[in-house]
Amino acid sequence: MSTRKAAPSRPSITPITHLRANPKLFVLDSNVLMHDPTSLFRFQEHDIYIPMVTLEELDHNKKGMSEVARNARQTSRFLDEIICSAVSDIDEGISLESHGSQTATGRLFLQTEAISSVLPMRLASGSADNQIIGVVKHLHETHPNRTVALVSKDINMRIKARALGLAAEDYFNDKVLEDSDLLFSGIQELPADFWEKHGKGMESWQQAGQTFYRVSGSLSAGFLVNQFVYLEHDKPFYAQVKERSGKTVVLQTIKDYTHHKNNVWGITARNREQNFALNLLMNPEVDFITLLGQAGTGKTLLTLAAGLMQTLEHKVYSEIIMTRVTVPVGEDIGFLPGTEEEKMTPWMGALEDNLDVLNKTDNDPGEWGRAATRDLIRSRIKVKSLNFMRGRTFLNKFLIIDEAQNLTPKQMKTLITRAGPATKVVCLGNIAQIDTPYLSEGSSGLTYVVDRFKGWGHSGHVTLQRGERSRLADYAAEVL
Repeated sequence: MSTRKAAPSRPSITPITHLRANPKLFVLDSNVLMHDPTSLFRFQEHDIYIPMVTLEELDHNKKGMSEVARNARQTSRFLDEIICSAVSDIDEGISLESHGSQTATGRLFLQTEAISSVLPMRLASGSADNQIIGVVKHLHETHPNRTVALVSKDINMRIKARALGLAAEDYFNDKVLEDSDLLFSGIQELPADFWEKHGKGMESWQQAGQTFYRVSGSLSAGFLVNQFVYLEHDKPFYAQVKERSGKTVVLQTIKDYTHHKNNVWGITARNREQNFALNLLMNPEVDFITLLGQAGTGKTLLTLAAGLMQTLEHKVYSEIIMTRVTVPVGEDIGFLPGTEEEKMTPWMGALEDNLDVLNKTDNDPGEWGRAATRDLIRSRIKVKSLNFMRGRTFLNKFLIIDEAQNLTPKQMKTLITRAGPATKVVCLGNIAQIDTPYLSEGSSGLTYVVDRFKGWGHSGHVTLQRGERSRLADYAAEVL
């Protein structure tokens, strides 16, 4: 930016006359701040600008106990700390370096003057979104040497801004992965020549009915603990990575849950991925499990079967707790009467369907026997709402979080940290079926925990591929 001429009075445009020429200037929409309060510190060397309308919307949304309200309040606290520490005029920009991470070297600018930018007649001037677009247009015109861009989670707002020739971006910093195809699957197929290249100096031994192999090689360097590997040749080989040190790994053959003698509450694995999932679910050393897969892959059925087996027969856990996000597919059905469990009943159709399957696996116990089993099962399964999870601690429980793809990373952290000693947490979901606004496959809490927990010795993940409902359901999933 060219040097300013000396003048006795301040120019009419005061907010950002002293800005550097190199960094970009990002104008933040309120939904970005209410989605992630730490976004104030996520733009590295670039500067951020907050219009007065954004502050007004933060104020309007600060009341209540929702996630949005909490984030609005946290954003206001951050802004208060930043502004109170300002050593110079606010118009000059406030350094962010001392408040966030060390990478946040840009400055914060607040709107300190009335801005009236000429927008097309069809854009209502009273709309908050249009006022923010007007601010972006004003900054774009008054600072031609800088890149000025709107940052918003609102798709339509970004479209309107681009239609006016303004730069607009989504907030990407909350995304764990840019492409969901890069998400860790928990499974890796071994090449046909794996043993030829990695079998030199191999050690093998038997322990507790399982076979262990210690192998070294370039491929094994990329393995993660509790990851599953397999070979599907003349002699199928299914194993799990138990240890890893540099290029040396220890592989353990898995238990075959496809065989009826190893059934779990009458359920056997129907494919390779289900077999892997049951090996995780039945392992007492694995405290945290994530299962991804489309509808019909058996996520809930396998998890409930494993939970019932370990709760009622093995006595590993005292009870099963199941919870899920209450996001309707259609229109909301309004307020429901009754207790917490009664209110959650309409959302637990998947639980009821799978319990019907599990209750029919006994060898003809008769009507009285089935009724007794059903009552016993229901007495050990508790349905809880996410609204009442804060502050709780679950001891010796088998915790199932269904539809976890609709949770934010913050909500996921809140739930997982509820786990006390001897508690197993299982997260189920399909990231292609997200029903929550502002969440995507890359920013979902389920994607977040899969990426963060991979390689930890007490966690495991499996992406289920094959649907096992019916030929009708499989065909519908392909063609519709």
